[in-house]
Amino acid sequence: MADQQFDLIVIGSGPGGYVAAIRASQLGMKTAIVERESLGGICLNWGCIPTKALLRSAEVLHLAKTASAYGLKVDKADFDLDGVVKRSRGVAAQLSGGVKHLMKKNKITVIEGDARLEKGTNAPDVIVKDAKGKDTTYKAKHVLLATGARARAIPQAGLEPDGKLVWTYREAMVPDVMPKRLLVIGSGAIGIEFASFYNELGSEVTVVEAVDRILPAEDKEIAAFAHKSFEKQGMTIKTAAQVKGLKKGEDSVTAEVSVGGKTEKIEVDRVILAIGIVANSEGLGLEKLGVKLDRTHVVVDGFGRTGVKGLYAIGDLTGGPWLAHKASHEGVICVEKIAGAIDEAHPFDNWNVPGCTYSHPQVASVGLTEEEAKKTGKKLNVGKFPFIGNGKAIALGEPEGLVKTIFDAETGELLGAHMVGAEVTELIQGYVIAREGELTEEDLMHTIFPHPTLSEMMHEAVLASEGRAMHI
Repeated sequence: MADQQFDLIVIGSGPGGYVAAIRASQLGMKTAIVERESLGGICLNWGCIPTKALLRSAEVLHLAKTASAYGLKVDKADFDLDGVVKRSRGVAAQLSGGVKHLMKKNKITVIEGDARLEKGTNAPDVIVKDAKGKDTTYKAKHVLLATGARARAIPQAGLEPDGKLVWTYREAMVPDVMPKRLLVIGSGAIGIEFASFYNELGSEVTVVEAVDRILPAEDKEIAAFAHKSFEKQGMTIKTAAQVKGLKKGEDSVTAEVSVGGKTEKIEVDRVILAIGIVANSEGLGLEKLGVKLDRTHVVVDGFGRTGVKGLYAIGDLTGGPWLAHKASHEGVICVEKIAGAIDEAHPFDNWNVPGCTYSHPQVASVGLTEEEAKKTGKKLNVGKFPFIGNGKAIALGEPEGLVKTIFDAETGELLGAHMVGAEVTELIQGYVIAREGELTEEDLMHTIFPHPTLSEMMHEAVLASEGRAMHI
């Protein structure tokens, strides 16, 4: 019975769950984690990591194709689809194995199976059904839900995956064939990343987005820059467009798309659905416990508390932004609150969560867009600096891009920062740290950035907000 009683049981081993479990163990809590598939959750196995491995293969292929621009000779640059997928799956397996090692290192008990909750004493009891169908009851002082989310489907509109012709991210990561023609429905980060990958490998890619621009969560100017770049690479992008239905053939799909009041038919080999996500909140017994849900997501406060004694929730299960790093940070705050390591004055807040899209070009941002900042009524200082003015960008052969900063003109507060171009997903953290440390426009102006680096553009964009840019 001792092995069935814990201080904390975490349900779900994605970046939110396993990080929370590690932090709990560090704080001296006897911890268990329940996982029904592979350690690392969707992110490590079917999301963040394997997609980046695919995109890296596409990036290397692009460099090989353009080798002559660097004075190099590469004959017949091509790809092996099975090899590309195999590498991606290998990376995922390696990192999942790494999580297993971390669980062992931190003395965290791993329980395999499907979990559901029932009313308990200090916290809900956790009943886990193993692969043989046997139920085992585990008890804990605290239970943390980190069950994540899955791809959204709209069956009534015919937008439902079938695993063959209509894919979600899972099928798109392990294609059995390379589609000559591909339709991507949805232009958020997931849709655009897959569009970028398949476009580089030679597919004729069409992206359909319901709103009036791609990457709807990004700054309008940055999204427009990316849109132009993607079209230059050969993508077809249709915004303010609706897919009214999908008619499946033997090995093709015909999509009925409404654009500008007119309906057109697009025949493709495969379709990728990237129209949002749905929280994995069903089957857990939450309704019986009185847990409040909002459109499948669990409602929590800034410490992950659900309002049910001893029950907490974090990550994609609780709503957007649906990002692994946000889930991990939420998990740490939640566990530290449980352990009494932080007080009520420091709840989790979404105000400084960076967003990244790993397409070509990359897109990254943090804070308010210019449109959002204008709605605050504050006087703004907006700075912009193009990649073409940066020596390192030119040397890399990546002269297309833009860095944009938005400051409160009166206080110097960095309200938002937005980037598009090579490696911007590695640069954005500089602005995240600046916001967290409450550095002002003047502080950043007085900071020395190394030369030659892409990071110099971050400095130049700050200088540009006061009309002081040096290299443009």
